Amino acid sequence: MSKPPRLTLPPCARARLLETSRGAFAVHEAGEPVHGTALLVPGFTGSKEDFIGLLEPLAGAGFRVLAVDGRGQYESPGPREESAYSLDELARDLLAQAAALGTPVHLLGHSLGGLVSRAAVIRDAAPFRSLTLMSSGPAAIAEAQQARTKLLVGALEVMREDMAGVWAAMRAQDPEDAVPDTPELAGFLRGRWLSTVPEQLIATGRTLISEPDRVAELARVELPKLVLSGAVDYAWPVPSLDDMARRLGAARVVIPGTEHSPNAEDAPATAAALAAFWRSVATRQ
Repeated sequence: MSKPPRLTLPPCARARLLETSRGAFAVHEAGEPVHGTALLVPGFTGSKEDFIGLLEPLAGAGFRVLAVDGRGQYESPGPREESAYSLDELARDLLAQAAALGTPVHLLGHSLGGLVSRAAVIRDAAPFRSLTLMSSGPAAIAEAQQARTKLLVGALEVMREDMAGVWAAMRAQDPEDAVPDTPELAGFLRGRWLSTVPEQLIATGRTLISEPDRVAELARVELPKLVLSGAVDYAWPVPSLDDMARRLGAARVVIPGTEHSPNAEDAPATAAALAAFWRSVATRQ
């Protein structure tokens, strides 16, 4: 679970709805497209707030940046039907979001968001200038994480009308030596969980434990690619991310001192790496 470094938007950013052909999506938007526009897609149990730390430095580097809540995720509405959250449906949402922005965008997907972004690019790469896979691997998550996710999906299937009960059970599993969240952050995390459609979590959880390796398909897409991660990753081991980057012919960046959420754990370094990659794409075009 990504934990935002802060919850207040910087002065350069605003919250709004992005209207698309597939409905309205809640976004945080910052900056002007001096060097381009970027669309940031969060991961499982996440939201647009996971990218708050990136907004100001990327806007300052000359990029228009939009972080989005996907369908059924936190502040974006979604139906109570699991079929609405298949990978194909979520990929179509991304294509609609890119179309609504009216210009080819740099697409970044974090964790599950990377799998959705990959599916969108494989379906149609035309709306995109580049693809960044952040802490998102070649196929299903690691076996240990599959087991944890299966337990969560199973609990949600039984207790989908008691999201507060599932949240309490999840937090009861936190390590005893874990650094406690501030009251503000704890309230946000719980509120985000309660606002997310349970069928979205069930369907996307299943995607995380069953997604096949589609690296060969993605490698055939002629689009600049970056694989960015922390130095340690529990969902996809770093060597598997290194190998994926090699197979894709992608640029590779590791943010020292971070784990699964470099966007939240070291936003300045992550933003600098992204801005450098996106600028390099512009010079190649």
